[in-house]
Amino acid sequence: MSTTTAETSADVTGRPAAAPGKARGREQRGVAASLASHGVLATASLIALFPIAWLVYLSLGPDKDDYLHPGRIWSKMTFDNYTFVLQETNFFDWLKSSLVVSLGTTVIGVLIAATTGYAVSRMRFPGYRKFMWVLLVTQMFPVAVLMVPMYQILSDLQLIDTYLGLILVYCSTAVPYCAWLLKGYFDTIPFEIDEAGRVDGLTPFGTFARLILPLAKPGLAVAAFYSFITAFGEVAFATTFLLDDEKYTLAVGLQSFVSEHDAQRNLMAATAVLIAIPVSAFFYLVQKNLVTGLTAGGTKG
Repeated sequence: MSTTTAETSADVTGRPAAAPGKARGREQRGVAASLASHGVLATASLIALFPIAWLVYLSLGPDKDDYLHPGRIWSKMTFDNYTFVLQETNFFDWLKSSLVVSLGTTVIGVLIAATTGYAVSRMRFPGYRKFMWVLLVTQMFPVAVLMVPMYQILSDLQLIDTYLGLILVYCSTAVPYCAWLLKGYFDTIPFEIDEAGRVDGLTPFGTFARLILPLAKPGLAVAAFYSFITAFGEVAFATTFLLDDEKYTLAVGLQSFVSEHDAQRNLMAATAVLIAIPVSAFFYLVQKNLVTGLTAGGTKG
């Protein structure tokens, strides 16, 4: 009888069985911690979503001064602001210009940044470290300092009031950051893959295009998203270098609702909601690789 009792009071490893009170205590702490973490996440989500929901709510107010009395909007909600923006303004021209400039910046910027980052990651040429630092230093200059020399350069090239001129300006901002990002990501890809490609007879560019780029999709997705957002929401350069109102981007067209003595905030809110749709769609396309690229790009370099 005593032997059976001793065997049941210990587990297979010889350790004494945990006291029921301690097990319940750990379980209670686990449930409490889980509830607390879920509560914090829910609160953070509400805080993040509140500005978006508030903007949508204000866009449903028919009067330009409804933002001063938001409680009155509930009883007179309407979609007239969206109807006016879509039918009475050049919204679709602005959207076309924004997409042309943003996608052009994305394609050209990511291509240049990828080749630059790969070259610095794999090749050791004189001054390659200083070259990357020069790219980083270019990000330190404010827009006001760059505006005049860039305008002079585009004027000499006859690229004022053209999509290509604006794309090149945006690439000067997006490429340095993306090159640093992709350089760090390429550093995480084993160099043996390059050697295997050369053994199989691929040229350096063939190795880069056929072997390295497919493995670098998460990093490329982050670079593409950054380039797209940089061009899509920028105002200062677009306002200066685009003169034709039919070529205005959405960010510049949004300013047409503000004059010296008046501001149609209800129309601005509706336009802002419509502007968010293309960005959300682009984010949805790259979201699978976005987190992976952000974390992997900072592991080396």
